[in-house]
Amino acid sequence: MPNIFDVAAAAGVSHQTVSRFLNGDPTVRPATRERIEQAVVRLGYRPNAAARALASRRTRTIGLITVGLPLYGPSSTTHGFNHAARAAGWDVSIAVLEQTGAADVRHVLDALLGQDVQALVLVAPTPEVAEAVARVELDVPVVTTVPSGIPGAVAVGVDHRAAAALAVAHLADLGHREIVHVAGPADWTEAQERERGWREECERRGLATPGVLRGDWTAGGGATIGRRLAAAGAPSAIFSANDQTALGLLAAFAEAGVRVPGDVSVVGFDDIPEAAYFVPPLTTVRQDFAALGERLMHRVTGLLDDRVAEDGAALGAELVVRASTRPA
Repeated sequence: MPNIFDVAAAAGVSHQTVSRFLNGDPTVRPATRERIEQAVVRLGYRPNAAARALASRRTRTIGLITVGLPLYGPSSTTHGFNHAARAAGWDVSIAVLEQTGAADVRHVLDALLGQDVQALVLVAPTPEVAEAVARVELDVPVVTTVPSGIPGAVAVGVDHRAAAALAVAHLADLGHREIVHVAGPADWTEAQERERGWREECERRGLATPGVLRGDWTAGGGATIGRRLAAAGAPSAIFSANDQTALGLLAAFAEAGVRVPGDVSVVGFDDIPEAAYFVPPLTTVRQDFAALGERLMHRVTGLLDDRVAEDGAALGAELVVRASTRPA
């Protein structure tokens, strides 16, 4: 297998220059960087991560902890961050929490810190997870996708309250005076913020705020709620906390002969790739997960470079109007 000296000879530079290139040294000139990159590709050179870490006294690995990876939001955020990190020359070690008790969180933290990760990113941490992490004394930067209360942690994420208000405003502008909210699980911060945005916008517009219907992020949960709503008499409009739940609502309404949007208008959240192909195509709130991944990585590198560690402005969202909503 080719080694660093072979790459140096092929690129016409010293092995120290190749080493600086591999460790992301910004002082390597662009022309030199290009020659080294070409030599690496031509020779099929693969750097030994363990040797590089030993030489530099640090890895180029970031630990990522996520909850609910099968769900579209956390998985898309994880993918977006992983892409941004690798583009910046970093590896990502991903740990998925199936259980969120303190012992489970501590086990995951011990495993990641044992790999000498240089920072931790928490995607969709529930308050229970955040509380468990806060009990551990960490000596690496921590970035989260929601405000967490973890000492020293920096939050970078989407403004879920403002995004939820977009959905409510759209329905209110169509003349709907009764907008029911099918919320996510009560122990998810994102669900709490979307519920708060729904409630605040309804109150701002003088609309009634009936008790929320609690879902579980899944289409099955949405279908169960949809059947209850259809039996009791569907409301004028529904804001669903995510698109999978909205899919279940649409299926249940179709079974019961409730027309969407003829009898009830439905708005989702996330804009999953399938949303445009629901029957009817779903009006929803779109998050930019690629931009979120880049923002998370920018904050991580800023903390590692000792730049100011202030929470950045939350990312906005976009309302995508399709056929599942119409005037009241």
